[in-house]
Amino acid sequence: MLTVLLFSIFLVLMILRVPIAIALALSTVVVLFQTNFNMNMVPQRIFTALDSFPLMAIPGFVLAGVMLARGGISKYLIEALRKWIGHIPGGLSIVTILSSMLFAAISGSSPATAAAIGSIMIPAMVSAGYDKKYAMGLVAASGTLGILIPPSIPLIIYGITSEVSIGKLFMAGILPGLMLGSVLVGSAIYYARKYGYGRDQKSSMGVRMKASLKAVWGAFLPILILGSIYTGAATPTESAVIAVVYALIISVFVYRELKWKDIRPILVESINITSMIFLIIGAASLFGLYLTNAQVPQAVGAWIAESDMNKWVFFIIVNLLFFVMGTFLEAVSIILITLPILLPILKHLGIDLIHFAIVMTVNMELAMITPPVGLNLFVVSGIAKEKLGAVVRGVFPFIILFIIVLALFVIFPQISLYLPDRMMQ
Repeated sequence: MLTVLLFSIFLVLMILRVPIAIALALSTVVVLFQTNFNMNMVPQRIFTALDSFPLMAIPGFVLAGVMLARGGISKYLIEALRKWIGHIPGGLSIVTILSSMLFAAISGSSPATAAAIGSIMIPAMVSAGYDKKYAMGLVAASGTLGILIPPSIPLIIYGITSEVSIGKLFMAGILPGLMLGSVLVGSAIYYARKYGYGRDQKSSMGVRMKASLKAVWGAFLPILILGSIYTGAATPTESAVIAVVYALIISVFVYRELKWKDIRPILVESINITSMIFLIIGAASLFGLYLTNAQVPQAVGAWIAESDMNKWVFFIIVNLLFFVMGTFLEAVSIILITLPILLPILKHLGIDLIHFAIVMTVNMELAMITPPVGLNLFVVSGIAKEKLGAVVRGVFPFIILFIIVLALFVIFPQISLYLPDRMMQ
C-alpha cells in the first residue's frame, strides 16, 4: 500500500512539473515518515550515496564535453570529416553521425553531443538542400550515441549501482555503438539517394591533409581516455581529469579559441548539469532505502519465480516499461529508480548484467528522443529555432531504427559481451 502511495505522490508531483529529483525525494520522505522511520538517516543516506570516487568521473567528463564544444575541438573534427567525405551521397549526414560518434567518445553526454554537433551541422545540411526536419531528426538521434559509446555517464551510474566493473561496461558499449552508428550511416546514404540531398564540393588532397592535421589533436583525445582506462594506467575518474586537462591545454594553447572570459560560463554550465545528476542520485538513494526496507526487490523476485517467467518475456516487459518511462523521465532517473528492483530478477533469470546494461542504455537513448520529455528533442529545437513538433516528426524514422537495433542486441548478447569477455582472458 505504501509503495502505491509513493508512486502516486511521485506521479502527481511530476504532473505538476516538480523537478524529478525533488519529486522523487519528497515522495519517498513522505512514505518513510509514515513508517516511523528514523529521519536522521535521510541526509546521511544522501551523503553516503554521493561519497563515491567513481562518481567523480561524471563532473570530469561533463566539464571536458562542455570545454570541447566551446574550445574549437568539435569544430575542427567536423571540418576535417567534411573535407574527406562531404562530397559523397549523404556525405553531410555521414559527417553528422561520425562527428557525433567522435564527440560521444569524449563527452559521455547525449545533450552535449547534440548541442555541439547540431549547432554546426544543421545549418550546413539545410544550406546544402537537406530537409530541415530530417536534419534535426538525424542530429537528435545520432546525439544519443553519447551515452552508448564510452565514456558514458549512464554506464558509470549503472556500474556503481550494480557493482559491475565500469571498465568492462565501457568496453561493452564499443561494438553496439559502432553498430548503431553504422545503421545510421546506412540510412543516411539511403535517404540521400532517394531524395537527392545535396553534398559538398570535393576537396583536394592538400586541403584534406591540412584539415586533418588541424583536427588530429581532438581526434587523439578518445584514444587517450580509453587507452588510459583499458591499459590500467588510470581509473575512469582519473581519465576524466586527464580529459579536462588535455582539452584545456589544446583549446587554450593549440587552437587558441578558449579565452579566460569563457572559463566562467563553461564552469557554470558544467556545474548545472552535474548538480542535476547528483541531485537525482541523492534522491534515488532515498528511494532505494525505502525499497530495501519494504523488501520490494525480494517480493518482485519471488513473484517472478512463482510466475515461471522466462527471460524473453521479461525482456519484452522491461523494454516496454523503459519505453513508457522514457516518455516522461530522463536516463539517470530511470536507471536509479528501476535497477535496484530489477537486479534480483536479472540474477534469478541468469541474465548477464553487462549485456543488460547495453540493452538498458539503448532504451535510454530512445528516452532521449521520445516526446514529450526527450532531452535531445529540446536541445535540437532550441538550436534550430523550430517547434518541438517539427523535431519529433523528423526523429520518428530513427526511433523505428533504434527499436530494430535494440531487438538485435537483446537476441544476440555476444554483440555486447564479445569485447568484455576478451578483456577477461
